[in-house]
This record gives sequence, structure tokens and C-alpha cells, in this order.
Amino acid sequence: MRILIIDGQGGGIGARLVSLLRPHLPEGCELLCAGTNSLATNAMLKAGAARGATGENALCYNAQRADLILGPIGVILANGIMGEVSPAVASAVSGTECVKILIPSPTCGTLIAGTEDCRLEEYLRRAVELALHELSQHGFAPV
Repeated sequence: MRILIIDGQGGGIGARLVSLLRPHLPEGCELLCAGTNSLATNAMLKAGAARGATGENALCYNAQRADLILGPIGVILANGIMGEVSPAVASAVSGTECVKILIPSPTCGTLIAGTEDCRLEEYLRRAVELALHELSQHGFAPV
């Protein structure tokens, strides 16, 4: 199973997702990252992603090949993450058939009905729980 974590700016959300998820991944799961810029990609690689790539084409290419995508909600919004997410990237990520687990953020200008106001760390913890549940639905037993 190919898990893709996407982030931009400094890569803090993506790096934290990598560090929280990686210790629980079973054999056969590949944790990849794609950043809108090299700073974000490097942060996720330092946190433990197996491989990473940077830029619009890398984001579009890897999103289409992922079995599960995690990242901030801005990755599916044209011009999201302060303009770092191009309309092509937003379309590629939102158009994939795989499950996407997205972290809400009030800074992106999009509010989601039904989400409660939590600290970022709580959203990240919940995202990892959802990812591990998704893996178990595909026959992968989290460690």
C-alpha cells in the first residue's frame, strides 16, 4: 500500500503526520511524501518518509498512484496553502479515487461543518487513527 503525505510551506503538518504514522505501519506499506516546495519535502523526509518529491508535477504524479493521501485541507483547494497549491494540483489530488484524510485549518479560509474546534495536534492524532483504520480495512494490520 502506497501512502502519500502532502504538505507545503515549512512542511510541519506533513512532518508531524509522518512521525506519528510511521511507527505503526506494517510491512508492505510505503510512506511517501510530496511537497509544494523543497523545504516541506525535506521536513517530511527528515521525519521518516521513505522517499519524497517536490513540485507541481511530482504532486500530480504521486497523487494518482497513491492508495491513501494525508495532508492539510489546502491540498485540495486551488491556490490553497497561501497559493502554493496550483489548480492542477488541487484537481489531481481531489480527483483521485483513493481515500483522502485531510486536516482542517482555519487559515485556509474554508470552514467545514461538523468539525469541532481542536488543537492541531488533536487533528493530527485523529488523522493517524483514521489512516490506521483505513489500512486495516485493506488487510494491513497496524503495528
